[in-house]
Order: sequence, then structure tokens, then C-alpha cells
Amino acid sequence: MANESDFRLDARIPTGPIAEKWSKAKFEMKLVNPANKRKYKVIVVGSGLAGGAAAATLAELGYDVACFCFQDSPRRAHSIAAQGGINAAKNYQNDGDSVFRLFYDTVKGGDFRAREANVHRLAEVSVNIIDQATAMGVPFAREYGGTLANRSFGGAQVSRTFYARGQTGQQLLLGVYAGLSRQIAAGKVKMFNRTEMLDLVVVDGRAQGIVVRDLVTGKIESHAAHAVLLATGGYGNVFFLSTNAMGSNVTATYRAYKRGAGFGNPCYTQIHPTCIPVSGDYQSKLTLMSESLRNDGRVWAPKDKADVAKASSDPASIPDDKRDYYLERKYPAFGNLCPRDIASRAAKEACDDGRGVGPGGRGVYLDFRDAIKRDGEAKIREKYGNLFDMYERITGENPYQKPMRIYPAVHYAMGGLWVDYHLQSNIPGLFVLGEANFSDHGANRLGASALMQGLADGYFVIPFTLGNYLAGVPAASLASTGAAAFTDAEAAVKGRINRLMSVNGKRSVESFHKELGHIMWEDCGMARSKESLEHALKAIPELRERFWKDVTVLGGKDTFNQSLEKAGRVADFLEFGELLCRDALEREESAGGHFRVEHQTPDGEAKRDDEKFCHTAVWEYQGDDKAPVRHVEPLVFENVKLATRSYK
Repeated sequence: MANESDFRLDARIPTGPIAEKWSKAKFEMKLVNPANKRKYKVIVVGSGLAGGAAAATLAELGYDVACFCFQDSPRRAHSIAAQGGINAAKNYQNDGDSVFRLFYDTVKGGDFRAREANVHRLAEVSVNIIDQATAMGVPFAREYGGTLANRSFGGAQVSRTFYARGQTGQQLLLGVYAGLSRQIAAGKVKMFNRTEMLDLVVVDGRAQGIVVRDLVTGKIESHAAHAVLLATGGYGNVFFLSTNAMGSNVTATYRAYKRGAGFGNPCYTQIHPTCIPVSGDYQSKLTLMSESLRNDGRVWAPKDKADVAKASSDPASIPDDKRDYYLERKYPAFGNLCPRDIASRAAKEACDDGRGVGPGGRGVYLDFRDAIKRDGEAKIREKYGNLFDMYERITGENPYQKPMRIYPAVHYAMGGLWVDYHLQSNIPGLFVLGEANFSDHGANRLGASALMQGLADGYFVIPFTLGNYLAGVPAASLASTGAAAFTDAEAAVKGRINRLMSVNGKRSVESFHKELGHIMWEDCGMARSKESLEHALKAIPELRERFWKDVTVLGGKDTFNQSLEKAGRVADFLEFGELLCRDALEREESAGGHFRVEHQTPDGEAKRDDEKFCHTAVWEYQGDDKAPVRHVEPLVFENVKLATRSYK
């Protein structure tokens, strides 16, 4: 745990014009001699787009890299689930796009709660990502003449999203995996599959290693390095039902937080508007239907409550003048491609008004009738075929003949560990990449920007910033895993496991997770209030107390045990959920995905308070029985004018 006097938030933003900051920073960064790079050991936790790209690139540069993932293969990282595309300011369509416009759209899309310098760098390097991915064989869609195709995504009025049908994340991950596999075969990356990080080791104020558990044998061991990179994704599964893979969790970043790393904006969680609605209590996750579908699909609900039953059984029977194409009505400039938080709240508003379709009235239609009539079924199948097939397999309904039913669901985490411009946390030597950090998306992420950030961080940012850090670290300073800090961390990990195994209660881990998710969704979901958040902050500690008295963990600790894996992750969620709600309670404004019902405009839009909350909130852990301390990093807007976010 860091002392109050040790906690520093220096963003290290370069001086000068914003378009020159990254070039200036790169030139001023210290370098490591190529012959010396092999003397430095680097740990990368996570093997998705951010982690896999970083591990492959750093190994290619010559560093000694160890990469850890809890899946059986890096190919199973959750980046695979991103479907619709990846943004880049190439302006191939000649429709007015530019690096600055992508920068502006991203800052505005995040409701002016992101750091300008980081976002502009992201927009700058986006143009290189597409060239890199194409060179690695990613099969992006192409126009008839052979040029790369683009489509639109929410929050933009240009077409800048590159895509590979509805499986862009999978294809990009396979490209990253190919590069990573080359380095593994060359002996430059040592891959640890089925291995979960359970603690961060800090020695003399620097991150110098991790403690892991082999998920097959149950063995606990430590690994030392000159620097640790966390690229472990987001924490959406704190809500139980989300679009995240069931294994996605907060453990790596939360354990780093408990070792002194600041946690930035945990209340900024994204609700995605285009998901298949909940169909029963048996579900353990929800399925995302790509935002790209809103290019051709029109979102609607019946205008009249009296038509709901008829619309639910036979949507084609509802004539156009009885349909409320509410996104087109409310946001004519952006229509169905308004940002995710706005589209989600609009769907909730329609359903809360009693106009929702399907079971429980929790659904609206995403209708391709007009697009099929205009372009033909073959063209729609070419663009979205695998997504339509997935929808039909899950629901039993043919979306070519009947509109998709969709409803918002928890998706992405904009919050994460605080990092500076170098992607380094306030703990020297601990770098955080991709969704695991807080840096680029503010209060709402625009569609197709997650893949962009992951690859930007891994391919184009961390090779420079890590080298700058390691240039000031003696190669001979590699810590010994026999040092007290490592043995103490191992003992803490083993003690936590023993505690979980010894409860011998009567309730399953899953039941506690589901109950936590219910609290989080009802009290801190799409809409939050002082009353609901105070209720959550009372209910979560009570649930956590019951967890430690009545949870049952099956099996043994020294073997393959998925019940134990899940128990450790849920135990962290039960602590992190309280931090998330505390952050939401303190932020007395509405911004992006954080919607406080007390703070809205007369027409129901989010109402920011720039005077009091134009900052990043960064939480410092003080101890299990003490309230965390809230620090702030002021946000300064010199290139984008603070304004009410409007998509009308």
C-alpha cells in the first residue's frame, strides 16, 4: 500500500502544439542500446490485442519477454469478440475525415472526460495500425477495385471503420497471434498459458514481478522482471450479465490497486445498445450484436402501447406511421448511429414507457427491411452474414425475415488503472495497456475504438515509453524471487486461497456473483441516483460478509479447479463493486455512460458539471477496513471547446 506522501499523479504530457506532442515525446525519450535490450526482462499479463501486440513487438526489439494468459491459448483472448471494426483516420472515402476529426469525435464521444493529449496520439497512430494489420494478413473487406472498404459507426459522420465482415476482432487477433507465435518459436517470448496473475510485487517502490497460479496444477510461483505490463481487459462482469466472456475479470488490475496503483474513473462503464435481450434466469452472459448493424438496420418501437402485443408477434403488421424510429426522430443528424450511451438510454426510455417488444417488454427492433429492399439480401448477407447467423442460432428467428430484438447490456469499461502519457501507472515500472487503463475514452467509448486503442498501445506506444523507463533501470537490478517482497506476496496469495477453501458454506460462487450483478444493475446500471447508490453501498458489504461465511468452493487447491478460480474473481468483484459505486456516488453529474437521474436536461440528456467534475477521479487504496482516498487529475481542454454534447 502506498503512503499518502508517495501518491503522485504526474501525467507527463509533453509541451507544445497537440499535433507535435507525440513526435516531440518520442524524440526526447531515452533509448536502450539494441545489444542491451536482451538483458531486460519484461512481463506482459494478457495476450489480447494490447498484450499480444506488446509482447510480440517488444520481443522483436530484443527484450526478454514472458507473456501470461489464463486461457489455453492466446487465440482465446476476449479481443476475439469485437465484431464490427476498427477506426482509423485514413480518409479513404474522401468524406472529410482527418486525424483531428477522429480526435475531436473521440473527445466529444467521451463527453469531454478524456485527456486530450492521449486521444490525439491515438488518432495519429490509427493510420499506421491499418497498414500494420494489412501487412500481417488481416483480411479487411475491400471495395470492387481492391481498396480497403469502410463503414460508419456511432458518433461519427464519416466512414472510417475498417472491418472484416462481423469478425474483425478475431481476424486482428489472429494477426497479432501470428507475430507472437513467431517470437515464441524464436525463443524470445516465453508463453505461460493457463496461468493467472494473483498479485503484483513491488520492491523499493517499483513494480518488479508478479505472483501467479498455474490453473492446471494449482502451483503458486513468482516471476521477476524489470517491468510489468498489464493488458488484462475490463471489469464489466462485475454486473454478472454482460457481453464479456465469463472469464473476464478485474483481479489483475484490482490486486495492483491494492498494491498502490491508482484506479481511475471506475464508475465509467459502457452500456451497449445492440445486444440480444435477456431470455431467462439460466443465462450467464449476454450476446452482443455489432454496432455496425446500425449502419443498415433501423431501430424502432411501436408508437402506441396498444400495438405492443401485435408488434411482438408480427412486427411486419405495424405500418410505418405506427412505428417510432426514435433515434432518427430525436437525433436527426446522426440517427441510428448516435453514440452508445445515448442509444442505450433511448431504448430504455421506450421500454420504460411501456412500448418495449418481446418477453417482459424489454426489447426494441433493429429492422433490416428497408436495407434488404434497397440493396438486396445478398448484399446484406455479404456485410453481416455471420452476425445474422449467430442471431438466428441463439433466438431461432431469421433476421432477414423478422427484425432483430435488441436491448442494452453492460459491455466495456472506460475506467481502469490510472496511467500517465507513457502508459505508466503511479507505480514506476507498472504499465497498463488497452481496456485495463482509463486513458483514452472518457465517459463513453465510441464504437470501433477498442481495437484501435489496444493495437495503438501495444504496437506503437509502449515500445517507446517502456524503453524510456528501462533506460534508467540498471539491467543488473533484476529482483530475486526469493526476496522478502516476493515471499510475502506468495504467502498472501496462499492465505487468500486457504481462506476461500476453508469457508465450507452452502451457497455456490455463482449465486453470489449473480446477486452482486443484480445489485449493480439495479442500483448502478443505465441510470443511477444518490438513493440507489447509497443502497448499493450498504448491500454490497453485507453480501461480501455473507460470501466469506457461506460460499462453497468445490475441489482442491492443488489441482485444476474452476470453482476456486471463479471464487477468487468474485471475491475481487465484491470489493471492486463497492469502489465503483462509491465513485458513481461522488460524481454528482451525468457524463456519457455515467447517468445520474438527478442531473439531466429537461429533454432527458446527460447534464455535466464542468466546474466541479472536469477531472479524472483516481482512487487510492488505504486498507480493507478504510475508505479509499479520492484524488483528481484536472482535465484541460485547449484544442476542443468544452460544449454540451449534441448529436441532433
